[in-house]
Amino acid sequence: MNERIEQLLEQARAECFRFGSKPATTVGYDELEKFAELIVRECSAICLNENVSNVDIDLIHQSGKFTVQDLATKSCGENLAKRIKEHFGVG
Repeated sequence: MNERIEQLLEQARAECFRFGSKPATTVGYDELEKFAELIVRECSAICLNENVSNVDIDLIHQSGKFTVQDLATKSCGENLAKRIKEHFGVG
């Protein structure tokens, strides 16, 4: 399994345990639900943080110049992040 997925699963287990679920050796429904939520949030964050305009965001801020493409790419990433969360019902 991908290392990041393993980390998210462990995070889901820890959060569920902290909020009242009993620790278990198998993954229960609460853990699976939290795990799915964390994956959706991670995908959404990628849309916000890893789109093309953010690759050179420091350079753009230093120059003070945003191109139409920079703004469109940033807007696209924001819209995708929002749509992914809405699609999966994650707030």
